[in-house]
Amino acid sequence: MSEINVTEESFQSEVLDSELPVLVDFSAEWCGPCKMVDPIVHELAEDWAGKVKVAKIDADENPNILMQYGVMGIPTLMFFVGGEVRERVTGYQPKKSLVKKFEKHI
Repeated sequence: MSEINVTEESFQSEVLDSELPVLVDFSAEWCGPCKMVDPIVHELAEDWAGKVKVAKIDADENPNILMQYGVMGIPTLMFFVGGEVRERVTGYQPKKSLVKKFEKHI
Protein backbone atom coordinates (compact mmCIF):
# COMPACT_ATOMS: atom_id res chain seq x y z
CA MET A 1 0.00 0.00 0.00
CA SER A 2 1.35 3.42 -0.84
CA GLU A 3 0.57 6.71 0.82
CA ILE A 4 -2.98 7.94 1.23
CA ASN A 5 -4.01 11.58 1.00
CA VAL A 6 -5.68 12.83 4.15
CA THR A 7 -7.76 15.99 4.59
CA GLU A 8 -9.21 17.76 7.60
CA GLU A 9 -12.40 15.76 6.99
CA SER A 10 -10.70 12.35 6.95
CA PHE A 11 -7.96 13.00 9.55
CA GLN A 12 -9.95 11.61 12.49
CA SER A 13 -10.86 8.33 10.79
CA GLU A 14 -7.62 7.77 8.83
CA VAL A 15 -5.08 8.88 11.45
CA LEU A 16 -6.49 9.24 14.96
CA ASP A 17 -8.77 6.18 14.81
CA SER A 18 -6.32 3.98 12.87
CA GLU A 19 -5.50 0.59 14.36
CA LEU A 20 -2.07 0.76 12.71
CA PRO A 21 0.54 3.38 13.62
CA VAL A 22 0.40 6.26 11.11
CA LEU A 23 3.27 8.27 9.64
CA VAL A 24 1.85 11.64 8.56
CA ASP A 25 3.77 13.75 6.04
CA PHE A 26 2.80 17.45 6.14
CA SER A 27 3.99 18.97 2.87
CA ALA A 28 3.13 21.32 0.01
CA GLU A 29 3.53 21.35 -3.76
CA TRP A 30 5.84 24.43 -3.75
CA CYS A 31 8.16 23.17 -0.98
CA GLY A 32 11.65 22.14 -2.14
CA PRO A 33 12.67 20.10 0.94
CA CYS A 34 9.27 18.35 0.75
CA LYS A 35 10.22 17.07 -2.70
CA MET A 36 13.43 15.64 -1.19
CA VAL A 37 11.54 13.88 1.61
CA ASP A 38 8.85 12.57 -0.75
CA PRO A 39 10.76 9.56 -2.17
CA ILE A 40 11.90 8.59 1.34
CA VAL A 41 8.31 8.64 2.62
CA HIS A 42 7.28 6.54 -0.39
CA GLU A 43 10.02 3.99 0.41
CA LEU A 44 8.96 3.85 4.06
CA ALA A 45 5.36 3.21 2.93
CA GLU A 46 6.61 0.21 0.94
CA ASP A 47 9.04 -1.00 3.63
CA TRP A 48 6.38 -0.85 6.35
CA ALA A 49 3.40 -2.03 4.26
CA GLY A 50 0.89 -3.78 6.52
CA LYS A 51 2.60 -2.45 9.68
CA VAL A 52 2.28 1.32 9.29
CA LYS A 53 -0.17 3.51 7.41
CA VAL A 54 1.49 6.42 5.60
CA ALA A 55 -0.58 9.56 5.06
CA LYS A 56 0.15 12.81 3.26
CA ILE A 57 -1.46 16.12 4.16
CA ASP A 58 -1.32 19.15 1.87
CA ALA A 59 -0.35 22.03 4.17
CA ASP A 60 -2.04 24.67 2.00
CA GLU A 61 -5.37 22.86 1.81
CA ASN A 62 -5.59 21.77 5.47
CA PRO A 63 -4.38 24.70 7.63
CA ASN A 64 -6.50 23.79 10.66
CA ILE A 65 -4.66 20.50 11.21
CA LEU A 66 -1.32 22.30 10.99
CA MET A 67 -2.50 24.81 13.60
CA GLN A 68 -3.90 22.06 15.80
CA TYR A 69 -0.53 20.27 15.89
CA GLY A 70 1.65 23.40 15.90
CA VAL A 71 3.29 22.68 12.55
CA MET A 72 5.40 25.76 11.82
CA GLY A 73 7.58 24.42 9.03
CA ILE A 74 7.31 21.83 6.32
CA PRO A 75 8.11 19.14 5.64
CA THR A 76 7.05 17.86 9.04
CA LEU A 77 6.67 14.14 9.68
CA MET A 78 4.65 12.97 12.66
CA PHE A 79 4.32 9.41 13.88
CA PHE A 80 0.96 8.68 15.52
CA VAL A 81 0.30 5.61 17.65
CA GLY A 82 -3.17 5.16 19.10
CA GLY A 83 -4.13 8.66 18.01
CA GLU A 84 -1.21 10.34 19.80
CA VAL A 85 1.94 11.92 18.39
CA ARG A 86 4.91 9.80 19.49
CA GLU A 87 7.60 11.34 17.30
CA ARG A 88 7.99 14.49 15.21
CA VAL A 89 10.62 15.54 12.66
CA THR A 90 10.72 18.87 10.84
CA GLY A 91 12.87 19.46 7.78
CA TYR A 92 14.80 17.06 5.61
CA GLN A 93 16.50 14.06 7.19
CA PRO A 94 18.02 11.04 5.49
CA LYS A 95 16.07 7.79 5.51
CA LYS A 96 18.40 6.11 8.00
CA SER A 97 17.79 8.72 10.72
CA LEU A 98 14.01 8.71 10.08
CA VAL A 99 13.89 4.92 10.39
CA LYS A 100 15.88 5.14 13.63
CA LYS A 101 13.41 7.67 15.11
CA PHE A 102 10.20 5.96 14.01
CA GLU A 103 10.93 2.25 14.07
CA LYS A 104 10.87 1.98 17.87
CA HIS A 105 7.14 2.83 17.74
CA ILE A 106 6.20 0.06 15.31
